[in-house]
Amino acid sequence: MCDTDARLDGKVAVVTGGSSGMGLEAAKNLANRGAKVIIGSRNETKLRNARDEIITATGNQNVAYKVLDLGSLKSVRTFANEVNMETTIDVLVNNAGAVALPDRLTADDLNLTMQVNFFGAFLLTFLLLPKLRASAPSRIINGVAATMYVGHIDFDHWNDIGRYNFVSSLANSKLAVSLFNAELDRRLQNTCVTANTYDPFVVRDTNVLTNIPGVVQDVSRFFINVIGQRKEEVGKQIGYLASAPEMEKVSGKNYKFCHEFFNPWCVNNKELTKRLWEESKKAVKISKEEDWEARSVQVPLFG
Repeated sequence: MCDTDARLDGKVAVVTGGSSGMGLEAAKNLANRGAKVIIGSRNETKLRNARDEIITATGNQNVAYKVLDLGSLKSVRTFANEVNMETTIDVLVNNAGAVALPDRLTADDLNLTMQVNFFGAFLLTFLLLPKLRASAPSRIINGVAATMYVGHIDFDHWNDIGRYNFVSSLANSKLAVSLFNAELDRRLQNTCVTANTYDPFVVRDTNVLTNIPGVVQDVSRFFINVIGQRKEEVGKQIGYLASAPEMEKVSGKNYKFCHEFFNPWCVNNKELTKRLWEESKKAVKISKEEDWEARSVQVPLFG
């Protein structure tokens, strides 16, 4: 099902976490289809090397990088402002994420895992949405994980420290992404902008396990090496979701191995997803100047 010859010539694709792992492979796939690809991550040296690798592998010279630290809302805003200078934004892949980060608050007073895995992607998407809509038909692809099915969202405590272990922190952050995607899909009705999630299962040869304690990391790595997907396979799956003609009008779905997979049941709770949207706007401190929703009350931007 992942096989498609669809081209993206003249399109602009943004991939977070694009300097390594499955994000890098997704960027290669999109560049190979002719898209201008912009990759973002924290380390400029890795970004520069990744850009060169993508160009060498695909022959596409139209590859750029911009520093993006999802653990800093200031960095996210800077990245968004730079990307918004593009004529269009046709594909946004929110791929970046991390496991077993230190249990602490960021300088933005947010739980580090929640910010890196969810709040940063929420803010980036919110700031890019006007350009994504103006570029329609366009696509948003959000990365989730199987842990989301055991996640829990408590708006009074979702930024607490000392409350969650690294598994529950990951679960909560990925459930938040799934709920966000569901609300995004509802707000994007009739705009020709789609929002879908993808679950990469477990992936070999990535640095996602770096922060996990020694023995647990060794066991996890053995398990992943036995049953995990190759990062190139995940890149191919993301490329399919971003380009396949048959996906142009599909939205609000979750995909695993390029097949539709079930969402957490709570994505159907419209009150919950709406509250998550509003609470997230507060958490990332959307300013009056940034809040295009407030400015579009009389002439709705969506629908």
